[in-house]
Parts: sequence; structure tokens; C-alpha cells
Amino acid sequence: MTHFSLDMAHVLAGSLVVVSFMMLYQDRLSALINVLALHSLVLALAVAWQARLQLAPQLYITAAIALIFKAIVIPFALHRMIKRMGIHREIEVVVGISMTMLAGIALVALSMIVMLRTTAGAAPLAREDIALALSVILLGLLMMVTRRNAVSQVAGFMSLENGLILAATGAQGMPLVVEISVAFSILIAFIVVGIFLFRIRERFDTVEVEALDQFRGERR
Repeated sequence: MTHFSLDMAHVLAGSLVVVSFMMLYQDRLSALINVLALHSLVLALAVAWQARLQLAPQLYITAAIALIFKAIVIPFALHRMIKRMGIHREIEVVVGISMTMLAGIALVALSMIVMLRTTAGAAPLAREDIALALSVILLGLLMMVTRRNAVSQVAGFMSLENGLILAATGAQGMPLVVEISVAFSILIAFIVVGIFLFRIRERFDTVEVEALDQFRGERR
């Protein structure tokens, strides 16, 4: 395994962290979905590169699943969903973008400190990639916490799942059957969430979490 191969693996994993920050920065749903597609595309490239390094051809299937379903099919469906629901507008946030970005930087620093210390005896490839994958996971959680719109929270959940896949492949991967089941479970969950969001829009004429909480309080 050459230094170039290791460096490229780290560049792709680090690029996923950068794209996660791009997701946090977006303030419109359509732009957020486009960046989510880019996030999944970078994941597919990272997994394909790991397949080459580890001589694990089954990981190419995982990369193909990420590319087809998460970078193409699901973003396309999300664009159709927000178009039909008529929610082309800015994303409401709990805190400002600047504070969210600072919190994201702090989470990445925490991930690096914790994981690089706890995995000191691991292989260099797995050590750095797992630290970067944890950063992606925490940034996905941060997006879910700081966004009020349900669609943007779904995007945060999907970016979190991308981080889990990166961690699994960087740590010499989970079995292919588990990866496929996780991918299709996420796809099924996405379909269910889509139906749920349509029901919310039809019933309450909004998908804002805060507005739904207020409605629930009024009913009591």
C-alpha cells in the first residue's frame, strides 16, 4: 500500500467532512438536497477506493448502491417531493449558521482527539478514516438538531448514515449482506418518511417541527 493510496483515501474521507459542512451552511432546501447528492457521491468514491486498497471487490457493490440510490434516486425523489409540497423556501434553523459552523468545528476537533487516541494501535488507514467518519456522523446529528424543517432533518439522518458506512468500510468493512440490508432499510425508511411528510403537509399545511409542536399544544 503506497503513500499515495493512503493519502487519497484520507482526502476522500476528509472531503466527506467538508461536504458535511457545506450541508450545514445551506439555507434553502433545493441547495441542501443537491449537496446531499454530492455527499453520497463522495461516499461512493471513498468506498470504491477502499475496495481497491483492501482488495475487497464486494465493496464495489456498496459503492454502486451509494451512487445509484443515495446520490441519484433519493435526491431526485426529494426534489419531486418538495416541488409537489410547494416548500421552495429557506430552511429555518434553531441557531444561526455561524454558531452552527463553530459547533461543527468543535465536534470535528473532538472526534479527532478521541478517536486518534483510542485507536493508537490500529492500522493508519483505519485510524484516520474512522476519526473522519465519526466527524461526519456528529455533523449529521448536528444538522438534525439545529434544523426545524422535517425534510432537512431527513437529509441530516442520511448524511449520518453515510458516516456509518464510511466507518464500516474503513475498519475493513461489515459483511456485504449487512451493507445491502442497511442500504435497503434506509431506502424503505425514506419511502415511509416521504409518505409521512405528505400526510403532515395534507393535514397541517406545514412540515415545520416547531409549528407541529405548537399545534400539539393547542390540542391539549
